[in-house]
Amino acid sequence: MLKALVPVDGSENSLRAVKHLINLVQGREPMDVHILNVQEPIDAWEVKRCFKAEEIEAMQESAGGDALQAARVLLDEAAIPFTAQVLIGDVAESVARYAREIGADKIIMGTRGMTPLANLMLGSIATKVIHLTDIPVTLVR
Repeated sequence: MLKALVPVDGSENSLRAVKHLINLVQGREPMDVHILNVQEPIDAWEVKRCFKAEEIEAMQESAGGDALQAARVLLDEAAIPFTAQVLIGDVAESVARYAREIGADKIIMGTRGMTPLANLMLGSIATKVIHLTDIPVTLVR
């Protein structure tokens, strides 16, 4: 069975990647589906001064869960089983590392995410992931 990783940030572009995956899976051989949200580390001293490290991590886990929610709904409605994961770290590096760790056969991702700066280019995260992995990457617009 093929294994696919879909990084999700809650944006419409990332949800289009989930919909693309659903179209691939329906009517074909089952696929081991993994959805992933990566939260960037919070380094702001103002935040670190007010919250304990565990509290910051809990907030990031919660935000990651929120970002995955729409993808979960789409996959549940399509009756496609999946594994969801939230990581904290550099987004592109975390996506590439997680794909290697789970033995992904493909990565399916949107071309642009939530950040305004990313909208100026193909998608800085997508570009970095392509350069960091030898796993085939499908970009969905």
